[in-house]
Amino acid sequence: MCLQGALAQEIALLHYEGGGDWYANPTSLPNLISFCNKNIATKINKTPPTVTSTDVGIMQYPFVHMTGHGNVFFSEEAVTNLRNYLNSGGFMHIDDNYGMDQYIRPEIKKLFPNEELTELPASHPIFNTVYAFPDGLPKIHEHDGKRPLALGIFKEGRLVLLYTTECDLGDGWENQEVHNDPEEVRQKALKMGANLIKYVFEH
Repeated sequence: MCLQGALAQEIALLHYEGGGDWYANPTSLPNLISFCNKNIATKINKTPPTVTSTDVGIMQYPFVHMTGHGNVFFSEEAVTNLRNYLNSGGFMHIDDNYGMDQYIRPEIKKLFPNEELTELPASHPIFNTVYAFPDGLPKIHEHDGKRPLALGIFKEGRLVLLYTTECDLGDGWENQEVHNDPEEVRQKALKMGANLIKYVFEH
């Protein structure tokens, strides 16, 4: 099964079950999209649509972004739909906005019970597609003082899911006044996001 009628360069936000704030960071994706359209020649819709975890319409989008702070739950219907999507050429980026980790890991296991999250080495092309990150995933916000992690699920050599935690890329994509991050930090987050988008669109 292949991604049918996929929009070549589009990103959607995932509305998942469980009561977590899937809508967190409302300015993140629009800002990242604007950055990519300006700097890496993408032509992404500036207003990303929202898709639910059970919506078969997810098949239209090559890139789905998920974030939040709290509870996540994938129903049986959602597991089937998301697994079909990811196995058919789709890609999901899950960005822990701090507080999601304990909830999302069991749900990822539901999607791929026979696969393990694998840390991407700093040598992975995702860290050098456009902008160079020789040390791997950058640290955007401090929470527990732990190092940032980029964890992936691979199917037949293809990265189908990326889970970023202890990093908060999405916070770095937000409007500057939201978190008062220095511009240098915001640029790191946006450039890493651009690397991710370019990598996914080209693979």
